[in-house]
Amino acid sequence: MRTRIVALLLTVIAALVMFPERAEAIKNGVADANAHPYVGELLFYVPSDPDPRFNDPGAWFTCSGTLVSPTIVVTAGHCTSDIGHSGAVGSDTGGNDVWISFAETPDFSILPPSSGFAPDNNAGRYTAWAAALDASAQWHRATAYHHPAFDAAAFFEHDLGVLVLDEPVNLSQYGEVPSQGLLDSLYAANKRQLYTAVGYGLEGSGPRRSIGGDTRRRADLRLVDLNGVGGIGRGTAAKFSNNAATGGTCFGDSGGPIFVAGTTTLVAVNSFALNDNCAGTTGAYRIDQEDDLAFLATFGITPGS
Repeated sequence: MRTRIVALLLTVIAALVMFPERAEAIKNGVADANAHPYVGELLFYVPSDPDPRFNDPGAWFTCSGTLVSPTIVVTAGHCTSDIGHSGAVGSDTGGNDVWISFAETPDFSILPPSSGFAPDNNAGRYTAWAAALDASAQWHRATAYHHPAFDAAAFFEHDLGVLVLDEPVNLSQYGEVPSQGLLDSLYAANKRQLYTAVGYGLEGSGPRRSIGGDTRRRADLRLVDLNGVGGIGRGTAAKFSNNAATGGTCFGDSGGPIFVAGTTTLVAVNSFALNDNCAGTTGAYRIDQEDDLAFLATFGITPGS
């Protein structure tokens, strides 16, 4: 569910589907009103992916993520894979062509229009965009890592990623990672417990249109099932409600947090949708499992830290 700038989105089967606009956000939610200033929008460059407007490869995407310390952002694994290394293809992890803004409405106006570089100067677009982002006080450059067992062909099984910021972002409060098995305990205790999804994705989507995006919004969800979504992600994915009454998530919200409502505790990251209008459910990757907490601990992030 990462969103390609202007053109494409990732579905649960990892296929690419054309859309006329750039990505999606919280669907039927409300403006965040700075309730979650530690949630930001990622913008990143994947040099190996095609952009239909250019002859040579190289595409830009957006996702969402949560700052859990001055230098560490938690997001989805599919938002941190294949990211460029200073514009070039490198290893599958450790790319530094990723930036994040914690503004309610990030400023994309600093980026020269792609039309000025198409169709044969994709490298020039990368150079211009990277320079503009590096010069902006709002956008923070980072290096991206994903869960060691992440597999793009089955991303929903280990869909966890981390950004390490080049410079700290000092806030009065940050998101917190959960204790092991927290979702199991919460679901057993109260099946009507609310959770809050936050992200920068579209506010509406369909086969011929997309609405909104690139503004931080939030929506309250309920946890429906811990055994995957439609047979996908059994044991790792959690199914949350996604309907007109309570709102939900959509393309561009990938990597965005799902908090225990009223707290800063992050129990899952938005991972996938099952259809192009984001109806029915939110497929979230739970991060309260032993292997996920062990991965986060390698970056100094532990429950209560």
